[in-house]
Amino acid sequence: MASADDKSFDDINVTPMVDLYLVLLLIFIIMTTAGVQGVKVNLPSASSKPATQKLEAPKTQAITIDPAGNLKLNTVPVTLADLESRLAAIKASTPDVPVVVRGDRSNQYQLIMDVLDVLGRVGINQIGLATQPSK
Repeated sequence: MASADDKSFDDINVTPMVDLYLVLLLIFIIMTTAGVQGVKVNLPSASSKPATQKLEAPKTQAITIDPAGNLKLNTVPVTLADLESRLAAIKASTPDVPVVVRGDRSNQYQLIMDVLDVLGRVGINQIGLATQPSK
């Protein structure tokens, strides 16, 4: 009969070694996060009042030329002279106002050129010509 002293020790129990590694890892994580500190600076102070100006993009103005040759600024019917005075007032309040020219495909090209000439005299340089994508 074999006694308990004759038992062979061929296998190694790794559970205590894994426990030791986990404890060391936990200590390393705690010490690393505790050792990281930010640099102290004197931060500037800001006003507690809300901003008075709204930071908005300028509203796009739309000039529409219908098939009959009538002009509309946004939805208000205008003449070329009225268009120039209204655009000059808008340009004075918002210097970089964008304008979109929407002309019907059956319009005479001269009327669109007259509108572009008014835009040039007023000094508006952000001009878009609205088109429809081809099918």
